Amino acid sequence: MNKLIISRLPQLIFGLFLCGFGLAFTIEADLGLNSWDVFHDGFSQVINVKIGFAGVITGFILLIGWIPLKQKPFIGTILNILIIGNVIDVVMIFLPSPKLLLIKVFYLVFGTIFFAVGVGVYVGAGLGPGPRDGIMVGISKLGPSIRVTRIAIDFTAFVVGVILGGSYGVGTIIMVLSVGPIVQFSLKKFDKGAIFSL
Repeated sequence: MNKLIISRLPQLIFGLFLCGFGLAFTIEADLGLNSWDVFHDGFSQVINVKIGFAGVITGFILLIGWIPLKQKPFIGTILNILIIGNVIDVVMIFLPSPKLLLIKVFYLVFGTIFFAVGVGVYVGAGLGPGPRDGIMVGISKLGPSIRVTRIAIDFTAFVVGVILGGSYGVGTIIMVLSVGPIVQFSLKKFDKGAIFSL
């Protein structure tokens, strides 16, 4: 492992931690699944598996979609799979479930910001995005901004998920519209130049 990779590992791991930390709050807010989990929920019902396993299958399918986009998995792709889910599980053990709507809204906003910033931080490390973020990066290299690309991808996952029977709420809509702009802002701050110029 060369020095460049080692020097960027802390940023990668910190970004992935932020993703998991933020997602735990959005889940506990209970105001609607994020767009991809709406898809996973609907997909799981169609193929009759648990939502987590549907997410794994989706990840592998999306990796196939990397081929025409000329994306290649790297260490960040693997750590994305290993870290985010485990961080969510650990944080949710200690995170109290809010009863008041005001606290639920705070959880949703706080979690969405942390998650989206985390995406920019870990992708900006240049060590490889996760399966879903790899599609975002690949398409953005073709010209569209990260903001537009992310909103379009999240909206597509949301719509298809709803068609398949996935559950959603007002929080889903908020995340679909806000994650893309925050990710673009975060990437501008943390991009090491190994991905693309924004």
